[in-house]
Amino acid sequence: MGRSLHFLSSYTRPFAIKNSRQATTGCPFSKRQRSQVAPAASLSEEMFANAKPYSAVPGPKPIPILGNTWRMVPVIGQYDISEFAKVTKLFLEKYGRIVRLGGLIGRPDLLFVYDADEIERMYRREGPTPFRPAMPCLVKYKSEVRKDFFGDLPGVVGVHGEKWRQFRSKVQRPILQPQTVKKYVSPIEMVTEDFIRYMENARDDNGDLPHEFDNDIHRWSLECIGRVALDTRLGCLSPNVTSDSEPQRIIDAAKYALRNVAVLELKAPYWRYFPTPLWTKYVNNMNFFVELCSRYINEALERLKSKKVTSENDLSLLERVLQSEGDPKIATIMALDLILVGIDTISMAVCSILYQAATRLKQQDKMAEEIRRVLPDPSKPLTYADLDKLHYTKAFVREVFRMYSTVIGNGRTLQEDDIICGYHIPKGVQVVFPTIVTGNMKQFVANPEEFRPERWLETDGRLHSFASLPYGFGARICLGRRFADLEIQVLLAKLLRRYRLEYHHEPLKYAVTFMYAPDGPLRLRMLERST
Repeated sequence: MGRSLHFLSSYTRPFAIKNSRQATTGCPFSKRQRSQVAPAASLSEEMFANAKPYSAVPGPKPIPILGNTWRMVPVIGQYDISEFAKVTKLFLEKYGRIVRLGGLIGRPDLLFVYDADEIERMYRREGPTPFRPAMPCLVKYKSEVRKDFFGDLPGVVGVHGEKWRQFRSKVQRPILQPQTVKKYVSPIEMVTEDFIRYMENARDDNGDLPHEFDNDIHRWSLECIGRVALDTRLGCLSPNVTSDSEPQRIIDAAKYALRNVAVLELKAPYWRYFPTPLWTKYVNNMNFFVELCSRYINEALERLKSKKVTSENDLSLLERVLQSEGDPKIATIMALDLILVGIDTISMAVCSILYQAATRLKQQDKMAEEIRRVLPDPSKPLTYADLDKLHYTKAFVREVFRMYSTVIGNGRTLQEDDIICGYHIPKGVQVVFPTIVTGNMKQFVANPEEFRPERWLETDGRLHSFASLPYGFGARICLGRRFADLEIQVLLAKLLRRYRLEYHHEPLKYAVTFMYAPDGPLRLRMLERST
């Protein structure tokens, strides 16, 4: 599960939100349920002595030799990886607010915590280098298979401790600065306009988009990320993209690398002991990413050498990293991490957002009205200030992520013993915060079964700000979140200003690949609005 419990993150708080806990720029949302968690304090010996033992934590009981791993094995197992969102809800219903899933071959126990106050306490007590449950397959690739390339600074994905802090400190300033993101409004708008032109031409006589439209969304997402992370247009939206073209190979490789994480870690962890076919293909996919990023970074470095720079404002994100660090490998690894976790995460998020918009026409029309007020002239180029005014549109996306969280959960690996929900939990356990469940619990959200974007704009009502954290929180909050925000906002603003989306086919169920998203052909109907 590992990284699959995070993203989006990665990419996960979908838009900048201002609240009583965390002030940011953007839509002036406010939280009603103020923290009841006391300031961080050391746990005393007496508190540990009075806590219930770890062995008493409820959960599925492991069997000899196979532990609980058998539950994820096809045919004989109880749990289908694609249904893991339902499994996490089942755990809550059967065992309560804390659940232990132990006896997993080759990995620590998983501890599911369904209490937003406990989740908040844990986030607020963590130090400057929190450990997120890792993807062991990616850790092995970076630290062993390609140690020759990654060395002592292997990036931010699947990396922890001081090495993670050192690398993040080298790239987070240019990535997270609002002025850096603002420079990309126009480039992302150009990519999105190309995508909408593609959509216009791809419709059938009824206005329906093709069965493989979800792959088209991946093409748009990759083109956006390529423009940001590699300083280039990859050509993903060209009408001549074939199954063996480089853009499609990148998409296929990213999907494979991410969507097989759960399989490698939970269903078939045998690669730890000998090279399985699945592991071999995973390594080949990762090698392809490294070679691709290295090539484009080297091209950017050559352009930078001849570029006339009068101030930092003249530089792109990639150029700023190249200039400040002087090591193209830092920029290469940054781009690799952004592309690896960004393509599928943003794409699946957008699939969910567009599907919900197409099946909730009242709310979609309200978004369109807001966008029309902010953008009375649809031909006028977007500005960051325009996007900042789209409060209801941002709230709609926030509500989609609450009810249908693209990221099924976040998590931490305990670096010291803790007391959680009254139990003494030992160091090394991987704690899972199941956002897909806590965001839909009536203890933390008023009328959670009701899809109501207005809740994010109101000043009263029950809405615990740690019940739904698709971006995570604290030191390890998603590094690419501002660019994820930008890409989604630009797409909605440009698309809904001119078109109405409808859906006239069998309702789609949600399933987990790496992300939680609609499962099936996303055949949206795209109809012109009156200008």
